[in-house]
Amino acid sequence: MNIIDKNFYELINLLNQMDVNEIFENIKSNYMKVHPDTRASIEKFVNDFKYWGILDSSNNDFNLIYEKSLSFYEHLEDYIWLYKNLKDYRSKKLLYGILNNWYRYDFTTVKECYDNTFKHYFDLNLIPSCNNTTLVDLGAYTGDTIEDFINIYGENSYNKIYAYDITKNSIAKMKNNLAKYNNIIYRNIAISDKEETLYINESVIDASANIVNNEGNIEIKATTLDNDVKEKIDIIKMDIEGYEQKAINGSINHIKNDNPILLISVYHNNEDLWKIPQIIYKLNNNYDFYLNCHGGNIFPTEIVLVCIPKKSNSN
Repeated sequence: MNIIDKNFYELINLLNQMDVNEIFENIKSNYMKVHPDTRASIEKFVNDFKYWGILDSSNNDFNLIYEKSLSFYEHLEDYIWLYKNLKDYRSKKLLYGILNNWYRYDFTTVKECYDNTFKHYFDLNLIPSCNNTTLVDLGAYTGDTIEDFINIYGENSYNKIYAYDITKNSIAKMKNNLAKYNNIIYRNIAISDKEETLYINESVIDASANIVNNEGNIEIKATTLDNDVKEKIDIIKMDIEGYEQKAINGSINHIKNDNPILLISVYHNNEDLWKIPQIIYKLNNNYDFYLNCHGGNIFPTEIVLVCIPKKSNSN
């Protein structure tokens, strides 16, 4: 055993000795020791985005902390499963850092895991090259991830890129930003687990945080990736504000048959971090799992599950 294993299992064993209310009271106590200015910043952030629950210490509303406590209480075995299935110790340390942040409001360990050597999704240790690649970008926004891909691997690295976004203005900006590149297909539709009509819930923060649900004023067509793209896919990136599980369930045939590299955001709610890896594993157990994080260490976000086919570390 090493220090990362030791720290992780000590935290798990500590949590395993408590009921949900004890966990809640301890997290709440740890949170209230955080500097008031930092607490105010955390609360503004989480309440603006509303992914994880409400946190308003001035009104004694600690719903977010209770939800994290419940996740610990009900899913310790799932976090252990994930830890055991992560391929490298950077990923394992990051998982420990995230859980330690949730429990102790420790801001150090996640920060130690940051590596700015590579761009958000494209770690060259995991994806060293791409050739004749078909890339699907779900949540393409204004094309930033696609530009990263082309800048890293070259204009001749891809066969075709499918760029999906639910927001028409983002599609327009993306077309302008990527105008000099060929073979990019722009799709102003949502990817879900079935054919349906959904509605856009516009974020007051930024269009990148727009979400889809079953109610609203702006209609958007939804389909499955399996129905919308019939050719073989080599890489699928998903950052779709909590709709990742449904998109995965609409991509079952591609995941089972194509063995694409998967780059999936797992931070938009309180269950994706452990649940999405298990969904992928049940669909196709031929993946090695990694985690990386490019969000803040005060409240970790931009957490990405990287799934690399075991038989090949490149396209």
